[in-house]
Amino acid sequence: MKRSNIRIIGVPEQQEEEQGLENLFEEIISENFPEVGKKKVTQAQRVPKKMNPQRPTPRHIILTMANVQDKERILKAARERWKVTYKGSPIRLSNDFSTETHLTRKQWMEIYKVMQSKGLNPRILYPARLSLKIEGEIRRFTDKKRLREFISTKPAMQERLKGLV
Repeated sequence: MKRSNIRIIGVPEQQEEEQGLENLFEEIISENFPEVGKKKVTQAQRVPKKMNPQRPTPRHIILTMANVQDKERILKAARERWKVTYKGSPIRLSNDFSTETHLTRKQWMEIYKVMQSKGLNPRILYPARLSLKIEGEIRRFTDKKRLREFISTKPAMQERLKGLV
């Protein structure tokens, strides 16, 4: 399901108190993407506070756009521009995944980390697929069952990933 949410990462928390999140987004758009024009935001909020002393970054902002096409235009412009700033400091604009997609991607992380430590160079693709380059061929797996079936045909992979899948 396509969602019309954008996640903004890296905006200091004091900024919202001064002008509100909707106005802050309009300022970011006018500063970085004047060609996109003014887009309507229906809802804006900071994610809930989960303090982690190891990572003192500001909370993300989630914006709900009026429609999906506006979100896609803004994200496309952000990808083309490469560097998006707010008052001179770099920020990131990204897609806000659904909860289901986030949980599915999280399930791949244990396998991803083990494969990365073994030098297999895995990737997690959108929305939640694992990709591996094996014997010069790129393989994509949508779930653990398919990965398990593939590994069962490769004895060398079975030994490297013993007990993981």
